Amino acid sequence: MQAPARPLAVDADDLARFRAVRAAMPALAQGLSTEDLSAQAMADASPGKWHLAHSSWFFEAMILATRPGYHPVDPRLQTLFNSYYESLGRRVERHERGLMTRPSVEDVLAYRAEIDRRMEGRIAEGFEGDLDAYLFILGLHHDQQHQELFLMDILALMARSPLDPAAYATEPRPGGPPQPARGGATRFEGGLVEIGHHGPGFAFDNEGPCHKVWLEPFSLDHDLVTNGQWIDFIQDGGYRRPELWLADGWATVKAEGWDAPLYWRNDDGAWTTLSLTGRIAVDPDAPVRHISAYEAEAFAAWSGRRLPTEAEWESAVATAPDVFSNLFNEVWQHTSSAYAPYPGFRPTQGTASEYNGKFMANQRVVRGGCFATPPGHTRRTYRNFFYPHQRWAFMGLRLASDAAPADRPRIEAVETARFRAELIAGLSRPQKAVSPKWFYDAAGSDLFEDITRLPEYYPTRQEAALLRSLAPALTDRFGENAVLVEFGSGASEKTRILLDSASTLAAYVPIDISPDALNVAAASIAEAYPHLEVAPMVGDFLNLAPLPELGRGRRIGFFPGSTIGNLEPDQAVAFLANARERLGPTALFILGVDLVKDPAILVAAYDDAKGVTAAFNRNLLVRANRELGADFDLDGFVHEARWNADRSRMEMHLKATRAMTVRIGDQTVSVAPGETIHTESSRKFTRGSVAAMAQAAGWRVADFQISPEPSVAIAVLA
Repeated sequence: MQAPARPLAVDADDLARFRAVRAAMPALAQGLSTEDLSAQAMADASPGKWHLAHSSWFFEAMILATRPGYHPVDPRLQTLFNSYYESLGRRVERHERGLMTRPSVEDVLAYRAEIDRRMEGRIAEGFEGDLDAYLFILGLHHDQQHQELFLMDILALMARSPLDPAAYATEPRPGGPPQPARGGATRFEGGLVEIGHHGPGFAFDNEGPCHKVWLEPFSLDHDLVTNGQWIDFIQDGGYRRPELWLADGWATVKAEGWDAPLYWRNDDGAWTTLSLTGRIAVDPDAPVRHISAYEAEAFAAWSGRRLPTEAEWESAVATAPDVFSNLFNEVWQHTSSAYAPYPGFRPTQGTASEYNGKFMANQRVVRGGCFATPPGHTRRTYRNFFYPHQRWAFMGLRLASDAAPADRPRIEAVETARFRAELIAGLSRPQKAVSPKWFYDAAGSDLFEDITRLPEYYPTRQEAALLRSLAPALTDRFGENAVLVEFGSGASEKTRILLDSASTLAAYVPIDISPDALNVAAASIAEAYPHLEVAPMVGDFLNLAPLPELGRGRRIGFFPGSTIGNLEPDQAVAFLANARERLGPTALFILGVDLVKDPAILVAAYDDAKGVTAAFNRNLLVRANRELGADFDLDGFVHEARWNADRSRMEMHLKATRAMTVRIGDQTVSVAPGETIHTESSRKFTRGSVAAMAQAAGWRVADFQISPEPSVAIAVLA
């Protein structure tokens, strides 16, 4: 494999990154004794001292020593700290690394410091070719791999002591805090997908080349399997039932006496586990750790499910990353895939050719990352690998299942075709633009509900408070046997404010473009209000079909959330006119609008600090990838929020960070660096502009109520 192209000059940022990466492992070693760092738990593990030295040896052997006339720090160390590179001569066998009492820990740290000094000088000089520059970045990622291994091996060593010692006061979590479970699974249609690394950025050679794989429809769980689920497996005889296990797995269970994950112990009926902070109670809600591929396969069989293939895992994460919890920050996730070369694989040139390719036999691929994985080290294309019996790594699982071929209602097929046509048309304009209605699949609806709870996003909070104060007066206007029709209903949360006050309401018709979100919301409303007839309609409220004949009274249109502001002025007028025709001559229309205010408040509301709005914006591309077979690189676009004073509107854009050619089915669209896709406009109103819009559509403003600052308004049209 040719090394990826990158600038030959290494700048100050690379030097700072080198220093940060190299400081991490010594920081992990602080507080550990010389004995802790010198002992070896088992043949699969290495002493902490060895990790500190080997990750330094790598820079010396792969980069520093390639220059003519180089003098090694100590020639003897070349044998001691070579891992498995046959081309670099003799080495100490892995299982004997713990027998090396010399050099001392102090000598190793001194060696590390000298290598760092020499490398900083080498960085300052710049690299002579793409391969050297690539090997430098490879060395950083190699160091990060050993930071994770350092923690795995220290825990394995602590487990050899009957004292259950704690290596740390608090668990090191460079991968970040755990995320809450989300529940459920997402279905993916499969088809011909691309996996593997392509484009700029670092990747190990085994992550490429990018290639096509055919996938049948499948579903993938949003969450990892938990300790509580694993306890159920144990209690149901999971470790005593050979029918659940692969033959080699069952032989291992019997030979090793497995009855629970590694480090678990049953103390008087209560499960405990050894962690880096000592022995602790097993948390039933935490993801299970330290299970082999054999155990993962057995649990999947017991669950009536299966492990995902690595292609399924990568394709799902590329298509809908925001629906999953803990992809990269809890446990590496087992797949059913053997570790083998991709079609067209070529190892890195030179000595580093031994880095990955020679291990492509008898191992299994794990995907994602874990709590011990350093930041910046994970990618969706990353292929980690272990032998199927190994358990000391931070490994768990996420379940998959086969999905039946799609049997969708005709309206969904129509909406998919409309999505494709509108997306291609919008991306073919000089200013690329796509309607915001395509944000709203189930995941998009969930993300929008998350936005409404953000402190910066005032419209939902202010409008809900205003609706509560106005609900009795509003619903007094409804009359007997009324029908409430909500356009773009989403989760129908604000609807409940009206329903709680509307004792004379006979029926509720929610209309939404997302069948999944609509069905969930409609079922919830029907359960909460059993006297109410609920008749959901899947569709685009800009192209309204005739409404069902429900109830005998007045029809009331409900359009909260200032969604009217997402429409162009002529679209808004056309929508209101069409709604008036569908609702009938006696109708009322309850319209929520956001008002013009300080631009700083507006920009903050559309570019929140947590990045939820950015994820919501990118969900348009997530949907296109999943539903239309597009290949948008989600990492190639950034969220941008702008206040357009001339048009009194907030705008959301997806800005391209590089040149791209995007496939949508059998068509392609080019995107230039810095070019944007305009995904949403949110007009802000005054009372005068609302009145003018209503009048143009054949309505009049019967009432107009304004909330406290930051102000929104409820207009009643008649």
